[in-house]
Amino acid sequence: MSILRGLRSAVILLLVVAGFAPVANAQIAWKDCLAQRAAWYGSGEAVRVADNVLLYQRRTGGWPKDIDMATLLSADDRTRLAAEKGQTDSTIDNGATYTQMRYLARVFAASRQQRFRAAFLEGFEYLFDAQHPNGGWPQFYPLRDDYSRYITFNDDAMIGVMTLLGDIAAGRAPFGFVDAPRRRRASQAVARGVDVILKTQVRVDGRLTAWCAQHDERTLEPRPARSYEHVSLSGRESVEIVRFLMGIEEPDQQVVVAIESAVTWFRAAQIKGIRVVRRPGPAPGQPDDAVVEKDPTAPPLWARFYQIGTNRPIFSGRDGVVKYSLAEIEYERRANYSWLGSWPARLLTRDYPAWKKRVGK
Repeated sequence: MSILRGLRSAVILLLVVAGFAPVANAQIAWKDCLAQRAAWYGSGEAVRVADNVLLYQRRTGGWPKDIDMATLLSADDRTRLAAEKGQTDSTIDNGATYTQMRYLARVFAASRQQRFRAAFLEGFEYLFDAQHPNGGWPQFYPLRDDYSRYITFNDDAMIGVMTLLGDIAAGRAPFGFVDAPRRRRASQAVARGVDVILKTQVRVDGRLTAWCAQHDERTLEPRPARSYEHVSLSGRESVEIVRFLMGIEEPDQQVVVAIESAVTWFRAAQIKGIRVVRRPGPAPGQPDDAVVEKDPTAPPLWARFYQIGTNRPIFSGRDGVVKYSLAEIEYERRANYSWLGSWPARLLTRDYPAWKKRVGK
């Protein structure tokens, strides 16, 4: 019998590896929680993680960031998290809050356990509490006396929220459980968000260009963030803003002009003839350095930040001094930040032509 059991286990393992048989009780990492098959969200492991998510939820209704919420929790962990409920660190940065809400919605849809619906709706209210009157979202709410109170496009924070609310408004799966009044509120919040997106698009010499990673919550002017994140046009964050605008089913002329203007700017801002390569860090175990090399065959790149008015790529170390070459800033910032990338490439080659064909404008 032990031989048969061993053979059975080996067969199951092979099926799992081949993708034919899920292991319902296998522990999962938080980063993979939105990448599972639909049936998994009703499993015991999915419910365990969802209960963790409830423990991490603050009284504000939102969640803190940069935590693996799928980690197994001890009794001491649970006691500590209960004591931390009143902390004011709820945020939409690095995927926080809107990712937890998406996860809870999937588990509720599969399990119908009402505590997950209730926690989702608390998160829903948090997003409305956090939205500025002009339609933008800050990085943290309750508001802090620093750059995090600005309208935050950085790392796609605001776009992540608006995409979630757009899915809720449309009643897309798994959000069918959200009632009609809340769906209307979600639609209205998205409309206000689109309005502030259009108002914050930076105009240079009378022409619309792109967006800064953050804008003043009152004046809507571009604003800096950390010492190395200056007022600028963003070659990264602007991509998801445009992609979101392209998702509007019946765009009005203002939306069309915003998209066309940003695409024109992306084309003008591309950098040709260089490639970013990774070199070993200065000591074993340290991150690889980022080095720019000339290469006439390299595909185009874009800078994370462009100087407004000159369209010149800018770089900066923690000293806050603007440089015009990646090599001029310190190793730590070169190695640990994305200064150059191909972010708009697929937008220009695939998404924009498809959008033009769809809207016929």
